[in-house]
Amino acid sequence: MTESAALGALDAEDRKIVTLARSARARNGVAEGAAVRDETGRTYVAGTVSLDSLKLSALRTAVAMAVASGAESLEAAAVVSSAEALPAEDLSAVADLGGAGTPVFLAGTDGEIRAQVQAN
Repeated sequence: MTESAALGALDAEDRKIVTLARSARARNGVAEGAAVRDETGRTYVAGTVSLDSLKLSALRTAVAMAVASGAESLEAAAVVSSAEALPAEDLSAVADLGGAGTPVFLAGTDGEIRAQVQAN
């Protein structure tokens, strides 16, 4: 993970997915919000899924939505969470669709970027 980066340091498209992730978290009252951008610039936004029979992080849900909608690759992903780090399974899901090296931004609930990692 890299040092914290200000939201203003991101380009406009990356700021957009962070904002969408933050909005999903707040709107749905869930632990995490996530957004991914595919190879065509389309975005997919999701929150944590917590059912008795199905538990998915927001990021894995957003990746699944992208796949189900026909995305062939990912350009970037963002997660808004109180967590200090992203689970390996989340990064693997991004890498499965976007490839190793796809940037993933982790922001706090205030929207401030705490880390940028690459999917592996």
